[in-house]
Amino acid sequence: MTDIKAFIKNLHPLETKVLLKYNPKDVLTSARLEKELGYKEGHANQAFSWLSGKKLLSELSRTPQTCFELTDFGRLVAKNGTAEERIISYLKDAGAKLLPEIAAALGLENKDVGSAFGALSKEGVLRMNGEKKAEYTGAPVPARLAVTKSLVEKALAAENNQLDSSSLSKDELAVMAGLTKKRGVSETPFRTIERETVSYKLTDAFSQVVDALKKAGITGNEIGELSPAMLSSGDWKKGVFRSYNIAVPPARIIPGRTNPYVQFLESVKDKLCSLGFEEFDGPLVETEFWNGDALFMPQFHAARDIHDVYRLKTPTHAKFIEEPYLSNIRAAHENGGNTGSRGWNYRFDTEFTRRLILRSQGTVLSAHQLHKAKVPGKYFGIVRCFRYDKVDATHLSDFYQTEGIVLGKDVNLRTLLGFLRMFAVEFAGATDVKYVPGYFPFTEPSIEVHIKHPKLGWFELGGSGIFRPELTRAMGVDVPVLAWGIGIDRMALMALGLSDLRELFCEDIEKVRLRKAKF
Repeated sequence: MTDIKAFIKNLHPLETKVLLKYNPKDVLTSARLEKELGYKEGHANQAFSWLSGKKLLSELSRTPQTCFELTDFGRLVAKNGTAEERIISYLKDAGAKLLPEIAAALGLENKDVGSAFGALSKEGVLRMNGEKKAEYTGAPVPARLAVTKSLVEKALAAENNQLDSSSLSKDELAVMAGLTKKRGVSETPFRTIERETVSYKLTDAFSQVVDALKKAGITGNEIGELSPAMLSSGDWKKGVFRSYNIAVPPARIIPGRTNPYVQFLESVKDKLCSLGFEEFDGPLVETEFWNGDALFMPQFHAARDIHDVYRLKTPTHAKFIEEPYLSNIRAAHENGGNTGSRGWNYRFDTEFTRRLILRSQGTVLSAHQLHKAKVPGKYFGIVRCFRYDKVDATHLSDFYQTEGIVLGKDVNLRTLLGFLRMFAVEFAGATDVKYVPGYFPFTEPSIEVHIKHPKLGWFELGGSGIFRPELTRAMGVDVPVLAWGIGIDRMALMALGLSDLRELFCEDIEKVRLRKAKF
């Protein structure tokens, strides 16, 4: 440090207080700074980051930790009990009931009743009788329900409503695996939180800096911001102000240009239009009808859980669903209607189907397009979708899909694979591509296309398949329909040479301006 005076003047108070409080023998963690210096966790991490960059702090160790945090849904479970407990208790008293009747009586969603019935029937506690009604078999209540109740009560009594994985028994951990999710905040009692406790120590270089701080009379309590209250009260006269380095050069002004990701989206649109596709679009707010029911996703089935949706608070429901599509889809669900299928054999909930949500998949627009599509015809959309999801390198909570359908008498699986390869190779720029069997309630067969990223390895690019007749015939279409929903954000990772989806929305203009697309 050639100019120690200039160095200490540029230290932040968060750094100064740490340097004056501790010495190289102390083991420093965020928790210790929060307790002894009154820092918030973010402030402690900032101080550690800045001091490490100045070579005044070195890392000692990293200890991984897994916690399970009680969710708002978990608090409802603590108050009302689990869906399984409530259903068993209800059927003991009321006798055999249809699944929608159970949902109405207990105030539960059809899909939650369906999921609970599926689990309890496998354990022999419930069964479906000859009248398609659920009934209690008299078998003992599963032990996991008592463990679930115990875990929820422990979490309610714990600090921050969190349970450390190390404090749980093997049986409790086994039950917890079915009660928690890493991503999102869907209807599970717990949310998994994975973190690391990082410990640090001050380096030997700190002594020179501390001596200079003490000699200059810098305490870390200097005033860094002048407020109206300080001016009116006169308190500013009693304090000492931080000095600022006015010689720091200003940031460069970067001339405006089109964002590379926006360029990529436009290039995808241009290429598809040049292939004869017509573009479709629609509102961000949809009904459960178009988001799931019209796609032959049963209202009560666990398959619905793959689409955790954001619900609207006001208004909660649409006024009506267009006819004859509501009647056709309702018939397809209940008995197959005119589709040649037996349907799902349950009572279709016309109240649930009007519920308003943010669309969770681009296939909603394909369902809208079917009844007005030309045969043969090709359609696509660049669609913004919303799901509960933990944000990481390959997941975002709101994201783009390129959604498309191709209708025609002669289209088949080989045609679909050709389109998938086009997206992977021509659009994304991938060299390694593979097809994996998948499952989607509205397509048969269903296929996922995977590509290999140079840093992230193999990941799913999107799903596809051939629409089931329960969907197409209910919409008045009697020819094969190819469909796909490709993660266009993930395609951009390859095309723009990135390795993290969050970089697509980076606020660092210096990074953005250096990106070059491969298209």
